[in-house]
Amino acid sequence: MSDPSGFSRITSTPELVPFKGYQDAGQALEQLRHIYDRNTAFLRDSFAQCLETGFPRGQRFRACYPAVRLRVDTYQEVDSRLSYGHVVEPGVYMTTITAPGLYHDYLLEQLELLLRNHGVQVEVGESSVPIPLHFALNNGVQSTVTTVPESPGDTLRDHFDVPDLAYMDDAIVNGTWERVHNEPLPLAPFTAPRIDYSLHRLQHYSATRPEYFQNFVLFTNYQFYVDEFCQWAREVLQADDQGYIDLVEPGNIITPAGANASTTGSPLARAPQMPSYHLRRADHSGITLINIGVGPSNAKTITDHVAVLRPAAWLMLGHCAGLRTTQRLGDYVLAHGYVRQDHVLDEDLPTWVPIPPLAEIQVALEQAVAEVAGLSGWELKRIMRTGTVASIDNRNWELRDHHEPVRRLSQSRAIALDMESATIAANGFRFRVPYGTLLCVSDKPLHGELKLPGMASEFYARQVGQHLHIGIRALELLREMPKERLHSRKLRSFLETAFQ
Repeated sequence: MSDPSGFSRITSTPELVPFKGYQDAGQALEQLRHIYDRNTAFLRDSFAQCLETGFPRGQRFRACYPAVRLRVDTYQEVDSRLSYGHVVEPGVYMTTITAPGLYHDYLLEQLELLLRNHGVQVEVGESSVPIPLHFALNNGVQSTVTTVPESPGDTLRDHFDVPDLAYMDDAIVNGTWERVHNEPLPLAPFTAPRIDYSLHRLQHYSATRPEYFQNFVLFTNYQFYVDEFCQWAREVLQADDQGYIDLVEPGNIITPAGANASTTGSPLARAPQMPSYHLRRADHSGITLINIGVGPSNAKTITDHVAVLRPAAWLMLGHCAGLRTTQRLGDYVLAHGYVRQDHVLDEDLPTWVPIPPLAEIQVALEQAVAEVAGLSGWELKRIMRTGTVASIDNRNWELRDHHEPVRRLSQSRAIALDMESATIAANGFRFRVPYGTLLCVSDKPLHGELKLPGMASEFYARQVGQHLHIGIRALELLREMPKERLHSRKLRSFLETAFQ
């Protein structure tokens, strides 16, 4: 390989691992882990050696991601109720794999489904996609070395691969990738470098490690909900009767289950941008709560990264402006449609794409409201309304000329307005993650009831606890549902990756 300086560079790599077929998912997964562990260790060891003895002029170090490949020669009928776990047409399919230890249960399920549905071997080997050094270092710690002092003019990229945006776009999951003759078709929605990028971003934004995230996620934008969640979580852990093992807070502070358990870790000196809290179960079926802050940009940013963990479902619990005179402060809005005026996803998911309600999520949320509020039937309709939610990118929309926005809201039949719900739902649809929204009416600006300090304090004190526990109960109901039923076919197109 040549570089701009005009001399040849010698590339040092581990011995190539060729592809080999497997009929046992566990064995295939073990081989994926072996290749990944060996290759990332090679990069770490090489980097440590360079730091100790100097960066050798004219030499670079490279190791590549493991990969899974599937060859299907015929069209095969599968259970029409299944939304993933199979390919739709003959061909060669492949995906690169990262962090197989973190994704053990997910990968095992995907491989088992492929073996069961197609009756052919899955092949595991080494890809030609380099692992960036930054993604191979432990705990996401990135080297501060950019210029190599022992070799004037050299930079880190002269000796190691660094993140390459060419491998980290969302073309597959957006459905905009283009077939290239004789190249494998995508087997999974994300490439390994794209996943690694998000795993590092998650730790940066949330101040907790990716392995602590749970399969059921709540998004909110108020600290009140975080305080209520942590208090409830500690009570549940002290009782130690619901299968939760610990609570992880920003900075990786851990409170184990048990009446006399002691917390380990120290509070952070500075709060992260979008702190996350994880009430964990051993099988990752616990609950993660993330305070995303305000605005559609934050909502897109965090869901872009949480999506690579392939959660079972995510819900938005937030506040909204009620748009109907019949609504009261504290009433609930169960979104079954969205007017997307947030604009942050326009290039990834055009606004002409409908974001459908998912029956499994809607039923769980309605049942949770009924159980927690102690109402049913006609009485339930007194506090909850199902309808369209409009999400905008201007928090002070009330200060604009009312004619155009009010006319649009009326034409869309919107019953509530917020800034994040449509973004989270749309990214759920885009990333094939089951989604839902339950909002609480906190003001009615079109009818003279603005969110003012005194009124807001009373509202928060009265309503936050009930709203949060409705969201928790909804996730518990979803957790009891078979995964293949929860993952709705509405999330899948007619040409999809086999991996969920």
